Amino acid sequence: MTSPIRLLGTLAACVALAVAIWLQYSPVNAGGQQAAAAKATEARVEKAAYGKMKDGTAIDLYTLKNAKGMVTRIITYGGIVTELHTADRAGKVADVVLGFKTLEPYLGDHPYFGAIIGRVGNRIAKGRFTLHGKAYALATNNGANHLHGGLKGFDKVVWKAEAVKAADGAALKLTYLSRDGEEGYPGNLSVTVVYTLTNQNELRIDYAATTDKATPVNLTNHSYFNLAGEGTGDILGHELMLAADRFTPVESTLIPTGELKAVAGTPMDFTKAMTIGSRIDKVPLAPPGGYDHNYVLTGGGGSLALAARVREPRSGRVMEVHTTEPGVQLYTGNFLDGSLKGKRGTAYAKHSGFCLETQHFPDSVNHPNFPSTILEPGRTYRTTTEYRFSSQ
Repeated sequence: MTSPIRLLGTLAACVALAVAIWLQYSPVNAGGQQAAAAKATEARVEKAAYGKMKDGTAIDLYTLKNAKGMVTRIITYGGIVTELHTADRAGKVADVVLGFKTLEPYLGDHPYFGAIIGRVGNRIAKGRFTLHGKAYALATNNGANHLHGGLKGFDKVVWKAEAVKAADGAALKLTYLSRDGEEGYPGNLSVTVVYTLTNQNELRIDYAATTDKATPVNLTNHSYFNLAGEGTGDILGHELMLAADRFTPVESTLIPTGELKAVAGTPMDFTKAMTIGSRIDKVPLAPPGGYDHNYVLTGGGGSLALAARVREPRSGRVMEVHTTEPGVQLYTGNFLDGSLKGKRGTAYAKHSGFCLETQHFPDSVNHPNFPSTILEPGRTYRTTTEYRFSSQ
């Protein structure tokens, strides 16, 4: 016969179980569970330590996540986009930008992987220009020419960073003050770059700058993309469309001649989607073989317009580039030679990634017929570029 004490204990256990079940499935707690689930999928920014420079300066890593699970990571050194994870047609997620796993390789010699480029992106002939009657001389860090801001451009400085609210997605604001005379440029240039990972799977980059002296400014981002996934091979099979019916021809050191030439009937024509590799061996004056040219966008700049569309057939990943800039530089990783190893430990061989650097035209400061890159005091430089990701 069961004792009264044991019966009471069993009854108490049953009551406790019933209460727990009611709490789990009651409308009140269901609302709490829904709130917790919603919070788990909210866009957010997370901060972590990434390492230290040789002088002890701490570098931070910011992870941006949107409500659909897309992720990008950015470090305060160079404002570098180190990772960008997006899904293929089967829902499989892969990192589609070239780069390194740790800080140390970024501190060494590399081809601007993922970095903010400035004060002037692309080339300036012989590192010289004249502005308001005064001659300026810059570093010649690319043969006889100036490239991507000089010996220590914006890709090699430490940016101040803070997470900021975004109407749609997760956002990170980076700021930097480029002092008068830095790398030979005039004026104190105050720069702001905001990365936003939207809930529509867009990486939006908003650039802004002000100066106290007239100065050339041409900011861009130098991410290398491989939509099959970084470290998986070359990008020659990617299908590319560029919304550009003209380009700026170059001489042997990749300085524009000043001409705006039609792409029709040339290997430069991507007005209809073509694989990047279909005519790459016929590209003129682009040692050591490949595209490294500025395209004149039909949108003309000033308002956000489609610049490019890229599709990787095997994965079905698609990237569209929309920009307010008048030009875009197509670069096909011609100088990658296998000496650098990426996040998978795979050597980055020639054509392992491609760049679509939205911009004003190269050497604009020396070509009055090109859209001007001069920022005057009292005015604000503003441009926007969006990289929109999908699959099909």
